[in-house]
Amino acid sequence: MKPTLFVLAAGMGSRYGGLKQLDGLGPYGETIMDYSIYDAVRGGFGKIVFVIRHTFEKEFREKILKKYEGIIPLSVVLQELNFLPQGFKVPENREKPWGTNHAVMMGKSVIHEPFAVINADDFYGRESFRILAEYLSALEGKQNDYCMVGYRMGNTLSESGSVARGVCEKDANDYLTTVVERTYIIRDTDGKIKYKDEQGDLQAIGENTPVSMNMWGFTPEYFNYSIEQFATFLTENQDNLKAEFFIPLVVNNLITSGKVKVKVLDTPSKWFGVTYSEDRPAVVAKLKELSEKGEYPKKLF
Repeated sequence: MKPTLFVLAAGMGSRYGGLKQLDGLGPYGETIMDYSIYDAVRGGFGKIVFVIRHTFEKEFREKILKKYEGIIPLSVVLQELNFLPQGFKVPENREKPWGTNHAVMMGKSVIHEPFAVINADDFYGRESFRILAEYLSALEGKQNDYCMVGYRMGNTLSESGSVARGVCEKDANDYLTTVVERTYIIRDTDGKIKYKDEQGDLQAIGENTPVSMNMWGFTPEYFNYSIEQFATFLTENQDNLKAEFFIPLVVNNLITSGKVKVKVLDTPSKWFGVTYSEDRPAVVAKLKELSEKGEYPKKLF
């Protein structure tokens, strides 16, 4: 059975004041998500599941989903603040979404095979989808053997300012040991990549250091682990209205407890996205270049 691609798109409306994914960045009006779906189909994925919010479900189905119909099987699931385990309720004044791993939990009812998770608004590159689909295809019937596409740090930076990245450490067999969130990473004036440590000092970091760009591979029991950890998270953070339940938090806990192993898959692909509004022209130029090289057809869908 082919793996499923799970696209995290619930933040589309709130984060950008509208569906930013409708922004035509490609030379023929393609959105970044169009490229991801195209690369996923040719890379070996067999189904696409989108997690969105009901506030823009109608617009999403009409403007986005229709273009992929007939290409690959599609499903939509909804993420809302009140989707909580029994016995819990949304804290008063809580407005912020519960985070990426809460979004992942919404797929439990429709995903029963190995699956990948990506952000809706990131360009991941053709090779990354192929590498990920190949690994996941071999996991049918297995449990607790996950993976993460590790991008080379130098392939993920913005020319417009600092970025936050999940910096990965792995063992001699390329299994993930930890993900540390670094909130300030930049290419310095000397050409070296540096991050701010806990004391606020800049520290050099290697070009090929693997970083997480939220491109993960799981098998279905991950949903049950997530539900268990979410209950603990809610108990510990009931007074923190901004706390979010992120994928690396769950993965780190599972690795530390010895329940799972996570293979770090190296990719030569260059990640890019519109982190800053100033990034848009560079993204448009990169997509135009890829089209002119023939890596993508004039019409994706």
